[in-house]
Amino acid sequence: MLTLARLTQVDPADLIGLMNDARVRRHMPLATSGFGAEDCAAWVADKEAMWTERGYGPWAFLVDGVFAGWGGLQPEGDDADLALVLRPAYWGHGRAIAERVLAEAFGPLGLDAVTVLLPPSRGTAAAVRRLGFRPDGTAEVAGLTFHRFRISSPARAGDQPTVSATAAAPDSTGGGIRR
Repeated sequence: MLTLARLTQVDPADLIGLMNDARVRRHMPLATSGFGAEDCAAWVADKEAMWTERGYGPWAFLVDGVFAGWGGLQPEGDDADLALVLRPAYWGHGRAIAERVLAEAFGPLGLDAVTVLLPPSRGTAAAVRRLGFRPDGTAEVAGLTFHRFRISSPARAGDQPTVSATAAAPDSTGGGIRR
């Protein structure tokens, strides 16, 4: 069972371990230094502020009560950008988690569209394309170029696929969408 929790509800040691995992960091080009307890406290405070400022932000993902990673929606300019950073043991849950986040985005949050930024290290964008995202140019963040993809709310764009709130089975393409 997937639970969305606030980042303040998980043990900082879980976040620190995830953010320092070399397998995860290779897909996080913006992570250029170690991530310790002080970094974690400031980072969580910044992420929580997004909820106050924008009405959305990232969650901690719990699978059967176990911390699987973090992600959700983060402001990227005027866009709500989907981030998904999972422990390697949970990479097969990426699709189900992303579908749940999109259901929140287009349901209760009422967003018009969501973007995802992929670093070139991700190679193929097949996983995000299967979710219904379409290429939308590139974006520069902190001097690095990312491939941008966008999906519009099914309620506002009849040609977009419907996002299911309940995914059948995790796919094997993995997570690690960004940051």
